Amino acid sequence: MAQINPSILSADFARLADEAEAVDGADWLHVDVMDNHFVPNLTLGVPIVESLSRATATPLDCHLMIEDPDRWAPQYVEAGAGSVTFHVEAAAAPVRLAREIRAKGARASMALKPATPIEPFEDLLPELDMLLVMTVEPGFGGQAFLDIMLPKIRRTRELIAKHGLELWLQVDGGVSESTIERCAEAGADVFVAGSAVYGAADPAAAVAALRAKADAATAGAAWACGH
Repeated sequence: MAQINPSILSADFARLADEAEAVDGADWLHVDVMDNHFVPNLTLGVPIVESLSRATATPLDCHLMIEDPDRWAPQYVEAGAGSVTFHVEAAAAPVRLAREIRAKGARASMALKPATPIEPFEDLLPELDMLLVMTVEPGFGGQAFLDIMLPKIRRTRELIAKHGLELWLQVDGGVSESTIERCAEAGADVFVAGSAVYGAADPAAAVAALRAKADAATAGAAWACGH
């Protein structure tokens, strides 16, 4: 079954606990951490993650769009994140970092910006619990989905299958009811959605609708046969 992770970047920051409850049925809450260095935007950090983890039973999926994740990522596990994603473009020692995140009790995930190919990192895949293919340039919410990322999603799914890994494949950026089926058909099974959820009149219903579309597309996808 597809996993839907609403992005609180699109939520009302003055009401984060209420916004977390508004997406009842979500698998994870996606928390975008930006430092105004790796990406040109500044969002929330460890104290907010700590508070949010106490305010909701939904596990937190922290996406670190920051410089020096080798130093900072472990602190997000300690703050209560159940999954921590670092960008391979920013990590000095991605294998060591993934192992440290796992050792502290969270799922380790690695993200790729649109221009970063997956192939050079094939040997790293067994060290990960999830791989994030960005379908927009990281830094801002509300961007249009990049269809040119679909072949990369397919190639990533092929590599996961080649190695027989139970690795989640996440997409983030421009995911909506009009794009989620293409992502699922290409091989994604975890979907970050911001404005498509929090911009809806009923965010919980939007989560259910997105999941239904993704599940239907997955059922007919070649990659999912025997999955």
